[in-house]
Amino acid sequence: MNILYKNISRIGFLLLIICAGCKKGYLDVVPDNVATIDNAFSNRTEAEKFLFTCYSFLPREGNPDMNPGFNAGDETWTYWPMTMDFFSLDSYQIARGEQNRVNPKMNYWDGFDDRSMWQGIRTCNIFLENIDKVTDLQPYVKDRWIAEVKFLKAYFHWYLFRMYGPIPVVDRNLPISASPEEVKAARQPVDSVVNYISDLLDEASSGNANVGLPSKISNGASEYGRITKVAVLAIKARLLVTAASPLFNGNPDFASLQNKDGKALFNPVYDAKKWERAVVACKRAIDEAHAADVKLYRFVKDIGTVDEATQIEMNIRNTVCKKWNSELIWGTTSGGTNPTYSLQLFACPVLNPNDINKELRGKFAPTMKMAELFYTKNGVPIEEDNTWDYDNRFKLRTVETQDIQMQPGYQTTSLHFDREPRFYADMAFDGSKWYMENGTYNIQSKAGEHSGKKQVRAYSITGYFTKKLVSPAMVATSTSLVVESYPWPVMRLADLYLLYAEALNETGNAAAALPYLNLIRDRAGLKSVESSWSNYSSKPNKYTNADGMRDIIRQERGIELAFEGSRFWDLRRWKTAARNLNQPIYGWNILQSTIEEYNSRVLLFNQSFNSPRDYFWPIGEYAIQVNPNLVQNKGW
Repeated sequence: MNILYKNISRIGFLLLIICAGCKKGYLDVVPDNVATIDNAFSNRTEAEKFLFTCYSFLPREGNPDMNPGFNAGDETWTYWPMTMDFFSLDSYQIARGEQNRVNPKMNYWDGFDDRSMWQGIRTCNIFLENIDKVTDLQPYVKDRWIAEVKFLKAYFHWYLFRMYGPIPVVDRNLPISASPEEVKAARQPVDSVVNYISDLLDEASSGNANVGLPSKISNGASEYGRITKVAVLAIKARLLVTAASPLFNGNPDFASLQNKDGKALFNPVYDAKKWERAVVACKRAIDEAHAADVKLYRFVKDIGTVDEATQIEMNIRNTVCKKWNSELIWGTTSGGTNPTYSLQLFACPVLNPNDINKELRGKFAPTMKMAELFYTKNGVPIEEDNTWDYDNRFKLRTVETQDIQMQPGYQTTSLHFDREPRFYADMAFDGSKWYMENGTYNIQSKAGEHSGKKQVRAYSITGYFTKKLVSPAMVATSTSLVVESYPWPVMRLADLYLLYAEALNETGNAAAALPYLNLIRDRAGLKSVESSWSNYSSKPNKYTNADGMRDIIRQERGIELAFEGSRFWDLRRWKTAARNLNQPIYGWNILQSTIEEYNSRVLLFNQSFNSPRDYFWPIGEYAIQVNPNLVQNKGW
């Protein structure tokens, strides 16, 4: 259907809003004071500005407070209340159960962070409807631009779909003469929305290597961050895996959600073919990625510069922090030239007691449940490892020479010993070490210590720090700060491998999923799934059946993509949020200065998730009032 959700009636007014929404001096759509479509598409230069305006609606996914995956779930926690050190409190309030329908938090439907996904879609439609007016544009350039905008249009629909479930589909903008009833769009069924987005992504990725989108960016200086064919196919894979997952595939919880005319918005009948469709999409995306030389990142060291353990740690950290590395399928720079600058400051504590920089906040604090999620050094869950003392994990233990990721002679909890490399690469804690390119630092975070709480702000409430998100190239002194900002990895190859493994397992091909898990594990310094479970797990046959493999894949995904904003959405699409987000949030007793008192577990918050209501955002009451054809999500 060609429908449009909008609250305005004049396209001229719409254009003025679009122009006003652009930052002054940044990707201006048209010359000053001449807000007309004819000028916007009068030549290549002006049309390119409009193209970049379409990009400007992309959410700032690398900003610590604008991506719900960072703080709205259970991966990280922070002190409360906050009066400083934030851009928006919305995500923290969602995590604390304060979402509502009157003034929805992170309301990307009506507009959040100066970005409305509907406005972005309208802008894309204007571009697609007018690009043929440009007379000095080479055909191959026009084809590429059209493909980019079709992708962006699909991505804005996808972003809303993941948050709200069934949404209206805005295929093209309505004319000025449209009647009031025509603009009051109803929501479309889940399967229709998925098919529409998928078809649009197919259009964006069509053509051979010399038509439409490039497979990879060749001119990095001016084009990094723009869409490639591999990125389109990878996002399609993510879309179809999500559509095949329990939240959308055979979910009876939303069977009663219907439009005003009685049209059902969820199909409560499970369809195995959705997983088969996801398998095909994932495999094609992987094949195209490999053909474009996308490969799992591995750190290449200079001779004699770092030991093997540090090399593995850099394998892991640089998958995120190394600019435009070999694994990155799509990195977004939405928000400017330093898209992850603030994220790194929020994640990094004071490292050097003799050179304190107050810009290092250290407040982006992993929860204790995340510390328990990572495997043992043997590559299996801590509660399954036959050689690991799970029951005594909170008892104190002294660091010895062989515990190379920690400070010799230091006392810390047993939970921190004999863990896999990703645990030490992703997280830091009292008694751990923190490698940077300009040196290795000791984290000491008991009350009053250089990495710990010394004031009412800028500290870790849990006692943990998110090392994974801080570039090893950062240099902080008491008088200067150099932050190597990197593009936020919306999609990287390991994520795509894990999506494919999941889809294979759900279609009865568990054995075919194992090689993709093992490639990721090998990069992280672990043995294969088969070897690790057979030799160390109390459930040695777990990987030989679909149910066991499902648990393995989900935990592997939670570990590999920890703190990258994936878990928040995965728990929802798996329908496991009701279990995971109704658990207490724990941390260490950071107010204490003695070893014994500090290393005692304290309750920080009793998190609550209202199922099935909280699986989707509420549509704001005002939007419902303006458009009576919209129905509210269940429970709101």
